[in-house]
Amino acid sequence: MLWNPVFSCFAFYSTLLILKMYILAIITGQLRLRKKAFVNPEDAARHGGDRFCRNDPDVERCRRAHLNDMENIFPFLFLGSIYSFTEPSLVAARGHFLIFFVARIVHSVAYLLALKAPTRSLAYTIAQLPCISMVIQILVAMASYA
Repeated sequence: MLWNPVFSCFAFYSTLLILKMYILAIITGQLRLRKKAFVNPEDAARHGGDRFCRNDPDVERCRRAHLNDMENIFPFLFLGSIYSFTEPSLVAARGHFLIFFVARIVHSVAYLLALKAPTRSLAYTIAQLPCISMVIQILVAMASYA
């Protein structure tokens, strides 16, 4: 599959997106430790006692950013992989993948830093555009087989 330049481009951006998700998970864990805000009693007990079994707004913000990534990046991984085999031009495909990637980076930064609205929602919307485009192109390409 790596001989397919579109799929190779997709694999590159997908790997960066997964790396970004891992980084958000690490940030969440580090915030939990720094803020002493644990959701599991056994973790709180290990780090000072039951009073640390609590929620923290900063940890929750980071966790929500991570959850939002899962809600959006996982569908992108499916769509992008199928789209890669519909024989799109490399330039068009790279544009789809790059726009999604950059918009998701901006979305995460906006979420973590609580940037002024509508930065986060605009980044979310921009990231949806290549996904909608890929859905349409996949459906058109597969319509003759249905």
